[in-house]
Amino acid sequence: MIPTVSRAPLLLASRLLLAMLFIFMGWGKLTGFSGTVAYMTASGAPLPSLSSIIAILVELGLGLLVALGVLTSPVAILLALYTVATAFIGHHYWTFSGMERYDMWIHFYKNFSIAGGFLAVAATGPGRFSIDALTTNTSSLKF
Repeated sequence: MIPTVSRAPLLLASRLLLAMLFIFMGWGKLTGFSGTVAYMTASGAPLPSLSSIIAILVELGLGLLVALGVLTSPVAILLALYTVATAFIGHHYWTFSGMERYDMWIHFYKNFSIAGGFLAVAATGPGRFSIDALTTNTSSLKF
């Protein structure tokens, strides 16, 4: 029989690992804003400056909320939706050929996998090591 593993550290690790990508990417977009706008323009994002600001707010802001475990389930669902949307906006592999197509294909489906991770976090909740757990007396948070 496999020993039971406490879910709290695993939920914390999953939140941190998922959020890490968004926090790092959001910070990079913020500190290299002109490059972010240039990338948004090149990728065909609508209103590149506004798209850049939205991307920074979503990635950095919502990423930090997930890492800290604040409003975890609704924020995780928003990040799942955002991640699927960015797959279509930024990784349109069907417009490439050769190795570029393969690289974009990997990134496109990687986004779907990350979205799945966020949906799992939304379904399970943040766990005991979260701000949500400190502010709520819900027994489902006490894993």
